[in-house]
Amino acid sequence: MLSVQPSQPTTSSVSLVAPFSAGQGRTSVAVPIGACDCHVHVYDATYPAAAHARLTPLDATVADYQQLQLRTGTERVVFVTPSTYGTDNRPMLHALQMFGNGARGTAVIDTSISNAALHALHAAGVRGARLNLSLGVAGSSEHIRPLAARIADLGWHLQLLAPPAQLLELGPVLKTLPVQVVFDHFGRISPSQVGQAAHQLVRTLLVEGRAWVKLSGGYIVTEQGPPDYDDITPLAHSYLQAAPDRVLWGSDWPHASASAGHQPLPDDAQQMAQLAHWTGSAAMLQRVLTTNPAELYGF
Repeated sequence: MLSVQPSQPTTSSVSLVAPFSAGQGRTSVAVPIGACDCHVHVYDATYPAAAHARLTPLDATVADYQQLQLRTGTERVVFVTPSTYGTDNRPMLHALQMFGNGARGTAVIDTSISNAALHALHAAGVRGARLNLSLGVAGSSEHIRPLAARIADLGWHLQLLAPPAQLLELGPVLKTLPVQVVFDHFGRISPSQVGQAAHQLVRTLLVEGRAWVKLSGGYIVTEQGPPDYDDITPLAHSYLQAAPDRVLWGSDWPHASASAGHQPLPDDAQQMAQLAHWTGSAAMLQRVLTTNPAELYGF
């Protein structure tokens, strides 16, 4: 197993803190070069929230996130347009511009988007389209096939968040799409659902090379809760053992649902240590944090 015992921190590392993240100090593990945080949101009140948005967090900027990177040790990032903005991708695009070459984006679009707009998103660094069927205010399950058809020629993936029951209903569709599917937040599977039909569907799609899964939002799917979230370990292992070349990691910073009081705010340095525990070796940690994201997002 990869050791996650804390080293003797310096005074400066102990004092490291970041907005919207519990705890302090740098993570206790050796994070590989080029490590990527594959699920991050930015929020900016300059841009209006979409009608019926259920999460309207405080501003969380690229500069704020770069403070978090000092704690997690990551270098690359994927900015994802959150449900707050509907199909307004301007905050995410601004983040891509501010961060530079080490960033990629996942946009929220509808089927009416023009080819010119799609290519402009691609040029800006976008590599996927997200469909949030849990909290989203744009799109529905009927849009999965049309969206996949629109983005296929660009080589994008379709990032999907859906409740397990709905995910299971969509199984026949997901198995025939012309694009890769990326499940965020463990596929929204809870620990007690390991081995059940929705969980088996996600694993099957991973093994068949049709999908990827993000080990993100563990604090959302846990049924045990903090401080260790131990109940999600078998869930993480189930994906890593099934298809280690199809697993990604994301902090889900700035943890909008936690900031809204739905869950305790996680310690992101500890989230990284937990990932190291799940992967069990430096080689597997590098695969999840560096190799896999480089393949999917084109770093």
